[in-house]
Amino acid sequence: MAVHWEPYLNIELQPVGPDDLAQLEQEWGVKLPEEYKVLVAAYQGMAPIPDVFNVGPRSTNVFNVLLTIKRHEGHESYSVRRIHEVLKPHIPKGIFPFAETPGGESICFDYRANPTQPKIVLVTVETFIYPIADNLTDFLNKLHD
Repeated sequence: MAVHWEPYLNIELQPVGPDDLAQLEQEWGVKLPEEYKVLVAAYQGMAPIPDVFNVGPRSTNVFNVLLTIKRHEGHESYSVRRIHEVLKPHIPKGIFPFAETPGGESICFDYRANPTQPKIVLVTVETFIYPIADNLTDFLNKLHD
């Protein structure tokens, strides 16, 4: 199913350029997936439709918003850097947020097993980590109503 994106944050967002992404990669010490770079440059601060994803065989959750690369005054809580700062003391190294659920859980890249091709995981508010997909493409393809 094709994913469409709708505005979520009702603010004018600063554009994301290659330098912004390179800086984030340097800060985190990772190589971000190319698909993510294209996605966040076009759709940061937006919500996907469809937006439901499976967590294990019996549970679902909702992809609420694609986090922003830059902090925006009054909306810092939607910044990948801010969310990472909050999560970092509570999660293993190699996990980086890129989206959020309505309940404040984080959808993250998980580089622990592979430094070049991260898996996608859900980090709950209790900091439990659940696998969602093998990669970003797989995750987006699994979104449903």
